[in-house]
Amino acid sequence: MSHRNLVLISKIIFFYSIFYVIMKLIAVFKGAWPEPNLILMLPYLLFALIGGYMMKTDKYHWAYVIAGVIVISLVRYFEKDWMVALHQYFN
Repeated sequence: MSHRNLVLISKIIFFYSIFYVIMKLIAVFKGAWPEPNLILMLPYLLFALIGGYMMKTDKYHWAYVIAGVIVISLVRYFEKDWMVALHQYFN
């Protein structure tokens, strides 16, 4: 794949991560379970910070893309189960 694709996919992961963090924060402020939502937000916050740094320095890496696709897929697939399990653990 070309460098252009690397940049495009990295930006998609970056903006999706920002969107997810904002949505989780809104959910917490509207009364959703705070602990599970904030914990499940952490990987996305990390991807948003790394992605922001990569965009600022204009240096992109395939490891970010591969890790982003895997982590986002896993969190989205198991989100409901993990949300309930974390809520039960903290309450």
